[in-house]
Order: sequence, then structure tokens, then C-alpha cells
Amino acid sequence: MATRKHKQRVVLLADRHQDMLAGIRGMLETRFDAVVMVADERSLLEAAGKLKPSLAVVDLSLPVSAEVNVVSRLHKKYPELKFIILSVHDEAVAVNAVINAGAAGFVLKRAAVTELVRAVDSVLAGDSYVSPVIEQGQ
Repeated sequence: MATRKHKQRVVLLADRHQDMLAGIRGMLETRFDAVVMVADERSLLEAAGKLKPSLAVVDLSLPVSAEVNVVSRLHKKYPELKFIILSVHDEAVAVNAVINAGAAGFVLKRAAVTELVRAVDSVLAGDSYVSPVIEQGQ
């Protein structure tokens, strides 16, 4: 019997909005072996430790004490984990803070349908990704 040559590819989705999670899950479930959804910071950190995902897609406004806190904690606790932030905020200050805190990508929620798959491919290839609308505004 042949053994699997690659480790299982898991993506971790963290957003408190179930409709958003379901939409993102639908876009990513054909690209990964498993898609796991969580709705808060504690669950995100716990799942990241247990599942060792290939990637995490995290809502910037996930319930935490400070918006960038989840980014800093995730990067500090799991520095090898690549993650993309989803946000409604398009201010350069917020984007720069998140990227400086360790995020590999930043996608505006309003553009997730058209940009998230591209962002995932870029980040998994070792590149970074920021929604073009934000880059043009800087």
C-alpha cells in the first residue's frame, strides 16, 4: 500500500460570523484536506497547536482584548504558521500593524470572494499578499 507523501493540508478559519465562515469554507475546502472553523481567539490558539495547520485565515475583529493582539499572539506562539488577516478596515495604519506583527497577508472582507484564493496561493508559495485596493491607497 502506498503511503501519503505529503502531510495533510489543513486550513484554520477564525471568524465570529458564521455566514462569513461558511462562504470562505466553500472557497477553500477543495484546496485543502480539511477546513476547521473556530469563532474566538482561545479556540484559534488551541486549534493551531493541536492541528498544526498549513495556513490560518483570521478575522481581524475576532473577539480579543486588542485587534492586533490576536496577530501578535498567534505569530509569537506559532512563528512557523502562515496566516492571512481578513478585515473590513482598509486603513494603512491597521494593515501595516498587522503585517509588522507577523501576518503574511491582508485581504479586505469585501474583496474576499475575488482575492482570497489568490492570497492563499501567494502566502503558501512563501510570498505576502495585501489587497491591491489598499496598496494603491498607500
